[in-house]
Amino acid sequence: MAVEARTKPQVAVMNAVHDLPVLVARDEGYFKDEGLDLEFVTTPGMAQASTSHYVKFDSVFDRPLDSVYNDGGIDQYRMCEWGIMKRAVEAESQSLRGRKIVALGASMSKFAIVVSNESKIYEPEMLKDKPIAVTPNNGSDFTTLKMMEGFLEQAHVKRTNVGSMLKRLEAVRDGRVAAASLMEPWISVAQKWGLRILIESHSTRAEAAGDELDGPTLKKMFSAQARAVEAIEKDPQKYAHYLARETGGLLKPEELQTWRLLHAAPQPYTRERFDDTYNWTVKWDMTVPGATYENTVDNRAWK
Repeated sequence: MAVEARTKPQVAVMNAVHDLPVLVARDEGYFKDEGLDLEFVTTPGMAQASTSHYVKFDSVFDRPLDSVYNDGGIDQYRMCEWGIMKRAVEAESQSLRGRKIVALGASMSKFAIVVSNESKIYEPEMLKDKPIAVTPNNGSDFTTLKMMEGFLEQAHVKRTNVGSMLKRLEAVRDGRVAAASLMEPWISVAQKWGLRILIESHSTRAEAAGDELDGPTLKKMFSAQARAVEAIEKDPQKYAHYLARETGGLLKPEELQTWRLLHAAPQPYTRERFDDTYNWTVKWDMTVPGATYENTVDNRAWK
């Protein structure tokens, strides 16, 4: 699918935990300092309390952000590393608009698996064959597998879908699921509600773009994000409101556990990183075999 090049690139913004360096770079004027005039397109995500979207396991390319990209409404976006991998690998076989992995992203979201404070589950091993609420084919799904495979054999790690972060948190609280995988700000909400955290891990973002977005423009975009990363790391509380507002009033900015936030400047996506991540994703039957580094990755921002 061909999309005409624009004079003003369009960039997706979904969840603050994914996009915080982008939001800060936009609002602090760092993109403009790089000479960029960008249009930001907001799409719903599972971290927003107001979302009514319910992700289906077999319709990854029909999700709001994907649909906008496939229709040419945005040129560049970021998601969890494995979600970007799946989309970059499978888009062509689905006769959809192509995209490449163009960077290892700037946000490393903290994920946690939580259970009710009344649960008799006290360690990850005790979740054997018990469904964990996740968003299929997204960061909560992949990071759950990463966390659990050190404790249980693959066949005994079970996941289920009950909807948004708020929906799955309510399901744990109400005893409808044994556990849920959450990212910030919902880990902080879980702690506020008194839920028990079993295990935590960081989850790295990856950046994707269509062929229409040139390397020099991407380089400027990543430079602005890198500057935003420095600002966030220096004073994370200043930017806590971006995440807190996604809870619809359940969490105040000062209640966000900002120590969980971790950011680094975008960097090239290496062949070693591709081999490790792609092979792991294929192992879990999360994407199809047969892709190569050459047809999936394009580090044109650094060329």
